[in-house]
Amino acid sequence: MLFGLDGVEIGLIIVFICLFGGILSGFPVAFAIGGAGIISFAIIAALDSAGLLIHQAIDTGSQAYRDLINAGIKQDTISIFRYPELPRIGEPVFPQGWETALDRNVSFVVNRMNERVLAGQSIETLLAVLMFVLMGITLERSKIANDLLTTMARVFGPLPGGLAVSIVVVGAFLAASTGIVGATVVTMGLLALPTMLRNNYSPEIATGVIAASGTLGQIIPPSIVIVLLGTLAGDLYSAAQEERAQLVGCSDALTYLGEPAVVSVGTLFQAALLPGILLALLYALYAFGFALLNPEKAPAVELGTTNAEPVTRNEAFTWFLGAPIAIIVGTILLGNLNIVGSQDVTVSSFSDAGQGASLRTNVSPDCQDAMIELHGQEAWDNAVAEQTAIDDAGGAQQAARRTPEQVQAAIQSKINTAPPIGTGTAILLILLGLIITTARGVSPSSSARPLIIGGMGVVLALLVDIVLIGPLTTPLTYVLLMVGPFVLILYGAVEGTKRCAKNELIRVVFPPLVLIVAVLGSILGGITNPTPAAALGAGGAIMLAAYRKLTDLDRSPKIIIWSTLAIIISILIGVNFDLRVNQGDVSFESWVGFAFAYAAYLYALFGLLFSCWILYSSGVLTPVVRETAKVTSMVFTILIGSQLLNLVVISFGGEHYIQQFLRSFDNEFTVFLIVMLVLFILGFVLDFLEIIYIVIPIVGPVIYGGTFDPKWVTIMIAVNLQTSFLTPPFGFALFYLRGVAPKEVTTGHIYRGIVPFVLIQVVGLAILWFFPGIVTIVPDLIPN
Repeated sequence: MLFGLDGVEIGLIIVFICLFGGILSGFPVAFAIGGAGIISFAIIAALDSAGLLIHQAIDTGSQAYRDLINAGIKQDTISIFRYPELPRIGEPVFPQGWETALDRNVSFVVNRMNERVLAGQSIETLLAVLMFVLMGITLERSKIANDLLTTMARVFGPLPGGLAVSIVVVGAFLAASTGIVGATVVTMGLLALPTMLRNNYSPEIATGVIAASGTLGQIIPPSIVIVLLGTLAGDLYSAAQEERAQLVGCSDALTYLGEPAVVSVGTLFQAALLPGILLALLYALYAFGFALLNPEKAPAVELGTTNAEPVTRNEAFTWFLGAPIAIIVGTILLGNLNIVGSQDVTVSSFSDAGQGASLRTNVSPDCQDAMIELHGQEAWDNAVAEQTAIDDAGGAQQAARRTPEQVQAAIQSKINTAPPIGTGTAILLILLGLIITTARGVSPSSSARPLIIGGMGVVLALLVDIVLIGPLTTPLTYVLLMVGPFVLILYGAVEGTKRCAKNELIRVVFPPLVLIVAVLGSILGGITNPTPAAALGAGGAIMLAAYRKLTDLDRSPKIIIWSTLAIIISILIGVNFDLRVNQGDVSFESWVGFAFAYAAYLYALFGLLFSCWILYSSGVLTPVVRETAKVTSMVFTILIGSQLLNLVVISFGGEHYIQQFLRSFDNEFTVFLIVMLVLFILGFVLDFLEIIYIVIPIVGPVIYGGTFDPKWVTIMIAVNLQTSFLTPPFGFALFYLRGVAPKEVTTGHIYRGIVPFVLIQVVGLAILWFFPGIVTIVPDLIPN
């Protein structure tokens, strides 16, 4: 053996050296990774042909090996790490020659490129990366971050360390609206760092909080890291659990687990929500605590107010806190009393199919033993009892067509139990009511007459809904009955919107907040998957940027405003009217709804095209598209290059060697801790993209093939990868900040400032380790 090392170990070292040599060579990383794979394969093939690389494999023909097999030890669990005393034989690292490995690699990489880059199920999800990048760069170029930083500094500035806290808040806000780390760090470095230094903030706390807050886009949805990691994790988890089920004697993962072995990007977005908020809170608490202990290094700064007129504490409490809480809590209570709720009376023409047992019981003895060990004896006994009851009743009942009398009886039952106020009406009135109450708090000295009229319209709409509108009321009749009340409501809401615009905080935060709610709400609520939501976000960002550009040019943004209203109208019509006009029997109401919805859609499309023209003519759209193309091209090129490098590792047995080493530990927590430590250390020198596409496919079959929740595993990895942006010497956020920092801020300041936040990341990981419910609670509460 060369240098006393196994041939596979030498191969892994060669790949490692070539990879880091390529990254440090100055070539673009996307091409350096693929080049490292080609060069390392050539070196390993040359050494193997010279007979210098010998792999010490277990002698499967030995008596000791046969004794283990006869003792019931599964073949896949036998390795040189678990049984080092087994006899071995020397063989080349390429058992069939490097030519065969090369041919297999070329064929495989072409197929994998077609599967992952050009076609296949994952390409639709990967398109979300393009849309989210476009959304983020557009918002960054529209100077929304500038407005947010100025406004939040005025809100939090009077607090100890208030400027640092405002940076964290803005970082979290930009993470939820852009998710582009480089753009966020550079923007906040240019805008906030000089202000913090002028107000006597120490360079360490200033640079540390900017760099750390800028990386929140890696974990707070919509996160590109989670999109890329999620597409990979879904495949790894499904394949690993199928292999796990077959190893224990079960036919498939569904039988063994009792549930599908599936994890989606939308579910991971739900799982990442609370961990992202947790990290932001930890950053803000550290900044606040640092300021309390070192007031001279993070002083309070008074930068003015965000409201156009002074508001007393009682007025602020009443209209900004008391009234909204009363409206929302009151609605929830009415919902619990069945006064507010769904009025849908749709009934299926088929009866419900009978439920099967909670677990499949018609399995082999080996699978039964494995399922009892996994789920517990009580769960198995319950499943057996359920299946016995189903069999005694003649088997599971299949769905059958209901008679017209049964359908009518089911409809009448829903009518009798329907709440008097519909959910849609309640939500719409809540939103409009909140605008009216907030407007009163923003300008209490102005006349209350328009707001009172709007409030009377809300009350009148509720009375009309209770008295005149029922579950069987047609959409057109509903619209005609609600025209009067909504005219009064809109009169008050329009005036309220004008008054709210006088408050800088509302004016700056509300537009991007609506976009965030629309994008994340549709994903987290399970309404759609990330790709259409990302397209919605990209379109909304373009319109928002155009609105900002028109206001800067003192031009009327009415087209953008009316286009936004057209989108809202088309959504409301689509929710309440049946727009399937291509069917045989279409009612007059459906045609009316379709006509108005189509007109609203065309105007919204015109508004989007108009927004593109405004951004193009002002020189904004071209650099946005160019930068989007650069980022997405880099991502996909790294994906291809990393696949090539992975194939090289697989070809000489490196992947199998690493997985055998990890599986030699009997404790799952030990294995996962080792993987997390390796990822943390690699984060010092590798970017998150390289780690996702090079390291995760190798260790994924092990960490996703156990009993851990895949959502928890993926989010733990994502939070760990976030540190790769912060850890020196190659933390990208540090380079971004160094490039825009003033001369008086040294690299030493940045490195010293980031250390506490790296430790906070580790504390955050520890919290998620000991309290995994933080990750799983939101996906458990929200249906998928």
